[in-house]
Amino acid sequence: MDTEIELKFLVSDDVIPLIPSLITQFAKTVTNKPSKSLQNAYYDTPSRELRALDIGFRTRCTDERCEQTIKLAGEVVGGLHQRPEYNLPIETNRPNLMAFDSSIWPHGMQIDAISQNLFPIFSTNFIRRTWLIETPNGAKIEVVLDKGEIAASGKVEIISELEIELVEGSREELFAFADILVSQNSIRLGLYSKAARGYRLADDTPLQPSKSIGFVKLNKQATQEQALIEAMGFGIRFVQKHEQCYFDKPSLKTLKRVTDGISLIRHNFWLFDDIVSKESTEQLRTELKWLLSELAWVENAIQLKTYTSKRHAFYKKINSAPALTQVINDLKELQPSIDDIFSLFHSARYNRLLLSLTTWLINKQWRKDWSQAELQNAEQPIVDIAHRLFDKDWKNLHRLLPKEQSLAGNDYLNFRTQLENSLLSGNCLGALFNKDERLEFRLPWLDISHGMYELSTLDYLKQLCGGQEDAQLAKIQLWLEQKSDFLVSAMEQSRHASFDTEPYWL
Repeated sequence: MDTEIELKFLVSDDVIPLIPSLITQFAKTVTNKPSKSLQNAYYDTPSRELRALDIGFRTRCTDERCEQTIKLAGEVVGGLHQRPEYNLPIETNRPNLMAFDSSIWPHGMQIDAISQNLFPIFSTNFIRRTWLIETPNGAKIEVVLDKGEIAASGKVEIISELEIELVEGSREELFAFADILVSQNSIRLGLYSKAARGYRLADDTPLQPSKSIGFVKLNKQATQEQALIEAMGFGIRFVQKHEQCYFDKPSLKTLKRVTDGISLIRHNFWLFDDIVSKESTEQLRTELKWLLSELAWVENAIQLKTYTSKRHAFYKKINSAPALTQVINDLKELQPSIDDIFSLFHSARYNRLLLSLTTWLINKQWRKDWSQAELQNAEQPIVDIAHRLFDKDWKNLHRLLPKEQSLAGNDYLNFRTQLENSLLSGNCLGALFNKDERLEFRLPWLDISHGMYELSTLDYLKQLCGGQEDAQLAKIQLWLEQKSDFLVSAMEQSRHASFDTEPYWL
């Protein structure tokens, strides 16, 4: 068995000619291997039993020989792929699942039945160029460039990938080389394997953006440090998933999911601050703040698009004021284009941030500053931590938004960041508790959060109407005031209802 430790990158055609020089720049010695044409077939049952177990099974043939490979469930974080792998030679391109040692299979797997129902699902065919490099510190890294295509059900998807795999030596060397690669624009970290892409193509199930950020999966017996690792990995994968969704089908809502993931990553530094020091993450925090600022326009853009949609109830009212319509259209013109966002996601700064987060997580860099106190905190049960944090947030909500006090729009807008942070804490740790009780408790606060989101846009539209000598704009401004008052009234009802709901963590 081998355990792959590799980083995957998606590369644009314009950067491919630079790869040999980047390798030479980093390596002490370079061995070029002959290019190979690889024909691969991936097998599964009609009901995708191997896929359900996160097992990949393929045959690979070159001019010289054929082999079959099993890849078991592993870990993918920020482009770093770690999966147990088993390889066996075969005489033809027909696979023989029964030839593998029975001890490798997950408990309860019906290997005989699966073996009898296997058939080829999709193929990947590409030219592979390989370099074996040795670094000045003695590490050995295999660099592989694959150019070709995935084919399934008459459909084709392009492969243009660079993979770097640690053969021998320190993982730090792998990350150091990766840093050189991402310093080039047009190289970005890849989350999805060829197999994952092939299944989506074969089953006609394109990658879809999530409707919400969801909840980090946690074991109730997990320690605080284990919860940190799960939450950070979840956040990085969430950002990368929606980055890819945007490349597949650009939309503002998909970009909003990217910002949600960035916010969750950033929130984790605060949430786990008794084991993660502020000083050690200052650079990461700075870069996350930069990325959020680059995408800060997205929220207003979504609302402006919604309000000016012909299907929206506000369309006729807003469209009746040509001056406001013109201002909104001018603002839309100033928004970054799809090409601008593609450039951001290909940029060295963005990909270096993802790589830095991955390095920080994989190497557990938060441990470098630990004293005995942090070590003890890290071993505390995360359930106990969640109880304490949620209780603190709940008391703070009662203090800032007392039930007996009436609140105005500005009160809600001023409170928005604190509520969003409380909800993010629930996204990180809420899975430790009953799902139905959690949903019942969070729904009113999610309604309030969405209300704040809409209220801020109404406030933005009011500002656009203000300060202009236009009677129609004055009427629109008054109408927006009325809509804001109605929205605040609905938020007040949700707030009062929320205080009557039993907290789900008690």
